[in-house]
Amino acid sequence: MWPWEHAIVGYLAYSLFCHTVYRDSPGGLEAFAVVFASVLPDLIDKPLAWEYGIFDSGYALGHSIFFAVALSLFVGIVAHSLGRPRTGLAFGLGYLLHLPSDVVDAYVREGVYQPELMFWPVETTGSHGHSRNFLEQFFQLFSQYQAELLAGDLSTYMWIQIGMASSAALLWLYDGAPVLREVLVGSFRFVRTLVSPETPTETPSERK
Repeated sequence: MWPWEHAIVGYLAYSLFCHTVYRDSPGGLEAFAVVFASVLPDLIDKPLAWEYGIFDSGYALGHSIFFAVALSLFVGIVAHSLGRPRTGLAFGLGYLLHLPSDVVDAYVREGVYQPELMFWPVETTGSHGHSRNFLEQFFQLFSQYQAELLAGDLSTYMWIQIGMASSAALLWLYDGAPVLREVLVGSFRFVRTLVSPETPTETPSERK
């Protein structure tokens, strides 16, 4: 599954969870946490495997359920101690959803059931024989993905993904465009302070 597909799944799941449980939309920090966590396993494993050869494949430490649970608990505890329990929950949900999503994606795309993707180091997927560096490997795989989209003859699975992407975009707008909203508000406040800085008010004693 591509990183943006993981991000879509993660945001959809967390936003729907927030609306169901909290009757509220995700905040900016929560939205950032769930999206970042949803792509983090690939950010860990793919460069270490393709660029540095530390792992035999792009499914290793970052995709391990043992590491995922430990990291999610750690982040959750830290977030709770900082008064941000929902941010910790968003991170854990985004990260943990990544693992079964890869298993489902491999089964639907290739007809291969690989639960071992989640059980490194107890189970490994073996070497995929990548001879290119990270960027070369990424662009090679992306060109295949792009060719499938441009061919026009999309599979049912691709149409489902397009539908999910559209739903995530509409839900994000309904939620008030979190992250972008905070960036715009922060930028506006910063520009306003530069354009019209507040002048300190003089006290009667200072006027004498």
